[in-house]
Amino acid sequence: MREFAGKTAVVTGGASGIGLAMVERFSSEGMNVVLADIQEDALQAQVQRLQQEERSVMGVVVDAMQRETLESVRDQTIERFGNIHILCNNAGVFSFRDAMGLGDDAINIWDVEDSIWEWVIGVNFWGVLYGVQTFLPHMVGHGEEGHVVNTSSVAGITPGGSAYSVSKHGVLTLTEGLHQNLERIGSKIGASVLCPGAVQTQIMNADRNRPDEYGGAGERSEGEAAAFNAFLASGMDPANVADQVLQSIIEERCYVLPHPDWDDIVRQRVENILARTVPAARVPGRLTGQR
Repeated sequence: MREFAGKTAVVTGGASGIGLAMVERFSSEGMNVVLADIQEDALQAQVQRLQQEERSVMGVVVDAMQRETLESVRDQTIERFGNIHILCNNAGVFSFRDAMGLGDDAINIWDVEDSIWEWVIGVNFWGVLYGVQTFLPHMVGHGEEGHVVNTSSVAGITPGGSAYSVSKHGVLTLTEGLHQNLERIGSKIGASVLCPGAVQTQIMNADRNRPDEYGGAGERSEGEAAAFNAFLASGMDPANVADQVLQSIIEERCYVLPHPDWDDIVRQRVENILARTVPAARVPGRLTGQR
């Protein structure tokens, strides 16, 4: 896909972080862009700002765990702008009550509550799957060029057993399968999986939006919050990630890895698989995270 002006993109998790950066990048190319996000106040604020900048945008509240809300986004987008050409399944969450392998304070996999697994995998994996199921029949059916970008993480291609890591591994392999499916049927729709490392976002504050049925707003110590926020503050500018996403769409690349400093760890993981060994977790810097 090389022509963007006048085309339409939908971005879940579009009111902040990487999602908002993709919204801004697509709209700078003259696209109509729909921001879909669970946090209504942030969504309305960003839509208002972008409209004041005379960008063609619309905001729709969505809960990626609820298929019917994604169906509403699809229907409202088609009604407002017509055919959808780019879908970014970007909404994602992280929970501090997870087994992220943070040294001696790490929580064992078997000690993480089911509610955390259900919430994290529900948003990060099922939200992507629901997006594919909801939008792809329309996108393939209209016969025009388009692209799907699913946000995974370096946690999706490196060793780890957290709910976050498991969910992101699922997004990776789901996207690989989607790419193969689209090629097999000769579709004009491409597929990419985005696997960033540390990015300057608010992913570590995602617990604030955790529904009551999954444990409600999470708590973390001041030390945990400070460590993660400092780590992400030193991360990549989301605008840089968005630039690489756009380029991957133009070049029809399946894998988007914005952080080359992780390449050796990814390579080592594959080598360990072929050697039938289980590698120890290795992380550039002190911590891992993203979004």
